[in-house]
Amino acid sequence: MLCPNRQLVKTVAMGQGLAVLMCGTAVTSQYLASDYHVDAPMFQSFMSYALLCLTYTTALLFRTGNGNMFQILKKRWWKYLLVGLVDVEANYTVVKAYQYTTLTSIQLLDCFVIPVLMILSCWFLKTCYRPVHYVSVCVCLLGVGAMVGADLLAGRDLGSTSDVLLGDGLVLLSASLYAVSNLCQEYTVKHLSSVEFLGMVGLFGTLISGIQLGVLEHNNVANIQWDWRIGLLFAGYGLCMYTLYSCMPIVVKKTSATAVNLSLLTADLLSLFCGLFLFQYTFSGLYIVSLVIILVGFVSFNAVATTPNPADPITPSVGWEEGGYDNLDDIINEEVVVAVLEEQEEEEGECPGVSWNQRTQNEEVPAGGRSTKM
Repeated sequence: MLCPNRQLVKTVAMGQGLAVLMCGTAVTSQYLASDYHVDAPMFQSFMSYALLCLTYTTALLFRTGNGNMFQILKKRWWKYLLVGLVDVEANYTVVKAYQYTTLTSIQLLDCFVIPVLMILSCWFLKTCYRPVHYVSVCVCLLGVGAMVGADLLAGRDLGSTSDVLLGDGLVLLSASLYAVSNLCQEYTVKHLSSVEFLGMVGLFGTLISGIQLGVLEHNNVANIQWDWRIGLLFAGYGLCMYTLYSCMPIVVKKTSATAVNLSLLTADLLSLFCGLFLFQYTFSGLYIVSLVIILVGFVSFNAVATTPNPADPITPSVGWEEGGYDNLDDIINEEVVVAVLEEQEEEEGECPGVSWNQRTQNEEVPAGGRSTKM
């Protein structure tokens, strides 16, 4: 295992890697919208889902046993259908909001995903946050406030004001949908597999976004004046989004969905720094201050581990940090092994009324071995 400091540095680096990929999607989208007047957000999403489907869904198709695509669909198809629908509409509603409200409102209200995700994590994943985590989130949101203030001072309050109430509502809806999608992702990658999540989201995301694309944007796509530059921008967006989707489960598994969303707060700032050179944005020292504040909050959040909920039946309330196990997966794996052995021995009629754990506690642990007693 990495020492705590190296692990923290690795976590920060991975989080900022995701922010760079998010920045890539923002820059390519800005070029498409401003320089080539392309308005096809669902087509952009469709490309990324299609790439996920082509790789991860195909990988599931060739798996055997319970990891096979057809076995997964047989057991959980409707759950992944809902996850795919939530993910597609989260992407669509936030883009649609730009038609009705300002960039400032979107940047502020989009942070709503973090408190919603923390509440859902406490409720469904039994995560117990410490006071330092709440303070760290507040610090990150303070950094977002500094970024928005810099935008206002620089005159970058872009966007429409045709229906601010509707636009703000769409942003809040998008943030809530993102929180649900991220929660499902965290549960799936920590209890099932990343490939399963990406394969199923790719499959249902392609179907849903394809239908929505045909209904809502077929004229927009048909009117695109294609050339190699537009094709390159679409390819850049698709590859950045595909890589973001592929890498996010890795970071979520090592940290949490909340930590990942905190790291993505710097994506807007990275996009602004790129805009200084690409779109001649006006520089403000508050951008640097905002970046530092967000990074301080993100580091503080990850410096202290969240504590497991004692009410969670798979999590022991004693001995969690005493070095008996490296992570929660070790405990889950042992619980599964114990349950299987007890079931087998009950069928064989061995030692009725005595559990497998009770018998192993009285056995001598071999030299160099590890006792299963917590």
